[in-house]
Amino acid sequence: MTSYASKTNGDVLTEVRGQVGFITLNRPKALNALSLAMVRELAAALTAWHDDPAVLAVAIRGSNKAGRPGTPEALFGGFSAGGDIRFFHEVALAGDSSLDDFFTEEYRLNHLIHTYPKPYIAFMDGVVMGGGMGLSQGARVRIVTEHTKMAMPETNIGLFPDVGGGYFLSRCPGSVGEYLALTGVVIAADEAMDYGLADIKLSAAELPALWQALGDRVFASAADVDQWIATDLIADRARPTRAGGQFDPCFSLARVKHMVDALEASPDEAAKKVGAMLRKRSPLMLHVALEQIRRARSMSLADDLRMERDIVHHCFHLRPGNAGETVEGIRALAIDKDYTPKWNPARIEDVKPEMTQAFFASPWTTDAHPLREL
Repeated sequence: MTSYASKTNGDVLTEVRGQVGFITLNRPKALNALSLAMVRELAAALTAWHDDPAVLAVAIRGSNKAGRPGTPEALFGGFSAGGDIRFFHEVALAGDSSLDDFFTEEYRLNHLIHTYPKPYIAFMDGVVMGGGMGLSQGARVRIVTEHTKMAMPETNIGLFPDVGGGYFLSRCPGSVGEYLALTGVVIAADEAMDYGLADIKLSAAELPALWQALGDRVFASAADVDQWIATDLIADRARPTRAGGQFDPCFSLARVKHMVDALEASPDEAAKKVGAMLRKRSPLMLHVALEQIRRARSMSLADDLRMERDIVHHCFHLRPGNAGETVEGIRALAIDKDYTPKWNPARIEDVKPEMTQAFFASPWTTDAHPLREL
């Protein structure tokens, strides 16, 4: 059988410069999409630096498609487009266990980042989607630029906003979490700031100098790094308040059908467009994502990740092979590229409550859960 856990061949670059561990996602032709090997290299680096007294902080960036490693133009411009969905499709159809390994290890990595004891700084330039959000939302400092394109677009491929998406989206103001989770809409830096998904906005031109300064500066301790972040980096740049979304009245409604009805009946053309957008998403996964966000609002990060591990298992195993929403969604978007997924059920109105609830029944006992140690 083909081995899907091959070496990254330089897809993750790590170095310690000064007192900072630097990570560069270096798979630009794939928009730095994460493979299982990349997840493992990221986890290994962060684990090694976790207790290393010589490393006081960590910074992560993505390399740019237009440049070459080591050249200024390669430094930034694209963070990560998420998990490698072609890999998901291939191994799901092959019945390969590395698919399960990927999600278990990716979610452990997400938890490690959120709970990291040292300052972790994410340079979220360019595309930051799906798994890229999982690598950045747990950061102590989340930097966005005029080029940032942020989204959790999973319902577009018959998936749901995982990698801790339930946790961080549900903590957005108002019903923004529901809006972002269900639509998968792309937002820019200012909206990310308003919604509490970013901490500071810098111009892309400022990033190389900041990256260099992190390695050049002498810090007395990790606390000293935090002080520098607060006084030199964030001061006078962070926004003091969070803003709700313009569609809050619709996305605060109880059911997906209620939301779509309200959007479609609105006199606002922008609302009608959002309603039309939802009609193109997987009806089943819209319901799953809504349930996920609302459950996660009262959950710890660890419990949310365990719930998401249950859900993603069912995405690939509840209907095996190409019968599932996720495999079909990836086929339509990335494999055949016909952009006409055959969703089942085909309409929002045909999703029954028991179809949604099936995704939340854990296939594991508590002591056998793959994320039980979180």
